[in-house]
Amino acid sequence: MIVLRRLATAVPVIAGVIIATFLLTRALPGDPAVYFAGPAATMQAIEEIRHRLGFDRSLPAQFLDYLERLSHCDLGTSLTTGQPVLAELLTRLPASAELMLLALVLSVAIAVPLGIAAAMRPGSLVDHACRIVTTAGVSLPTFFTGLLLVYVFYYLFGVAPAPLGRLDVFSSAPPQHSGFYLIDSLLAGDFETFCAALAQLILPAATMAIFTLAPLARITRAAMLGALGSEFIRTARASGLSGHRVVFVYALRNAVLPVITTLGMVFSFMLGANVLVEKVFAWPGIGSYAVEALIASDYAPVQGFVLMMALLYVLLNLVIDLVYGFVDPRVRLEA
Repeated sequence: MIVLRRLATAVPVIAGVIIATFLLTRALPGDPAVYFAGPAATMQAIEEIRHRLGFDRSLPAQFLDYLERLSHCDLGTSLTTGQPVLAELLTRLPASAELMLLALVLSVAIAVPLGIAAAMRPGSLVDHACRIVTTAGVSLPTFFTGLLLVYVFYYLFGVAPAPLGRLDVFSSAPPQHSGFYLIDSLLAGDFETFCAALAQLILPAATMAIFTLAPLARITRAAMLGALGSEFIRTARASGLSGHRVVFVYALRNAVLPVITTLGMVFSFMLGANVLVEKVFAWPGIGSYAVEALIASDYAPVQGFVLMMALLYVLLNLVIDLVYGFVDPRVRLEA
């Protein structure tokens, strides 16, 4: 019931995204017909391309045609590559998903323990380190962090591979099962490819993790400070419970809901930040695909990218609502 209710509220959001994306892509500067006809094309050739693409029709007619294609799960064809947009997005999605999931795991593994440690010892060196890390993570743009990591670890120290995509030039892609190179290489028993894929993932994942761990560490610290100062925590300590049990069973469980909320927000931020990170590291994901299409004024891939991001965001919010009910049964009862 909760799932159906959340999906029903998501329908207007998806409809708004479809309308806004369609109108904004038509407002982009430049004429795609002129771009794809070439600089030496005649006006007649440009008009023929514009007619073939349907750009000579009115906006309502183009929008109705777009809706009809969407009803058949057809996101159009990329003018740049000549391939269906949906097929290219699905092909590139595992690369972006693998990068974002690993970055999220790194971020949670660092931010949550750091926030807990800072809350347990306010004013200590750990607390000051938490503030410095969160300030740096918020202040540094992702593209600058990525370029800095490449300069330090690849150019200066030579310990990281060249930022040339998911694998270096000496490795070949594993057999496709999930599209995640780490998983597929393990399934194939190819540990050399696994190590090569992991090496290529470390710097871009670290770039995104630095960007996302700042809000996670900050909200974890604030939520834990509030929980540790509560009456039930004082009662638990007065009852003789161990400090480990008080912190990780009682305090953390009551502080985890705002952390989950922030986790969902952080993942939504990553959907946008991955565009810059993928361009810096030549990562063949959906972000770099959208940027290349935007530069070429290729409408269909841009519309497909934004629509896919909106669907992923709606799905993410649905998952967060379900996790809420699992962590705190009171949320289920109120819903």
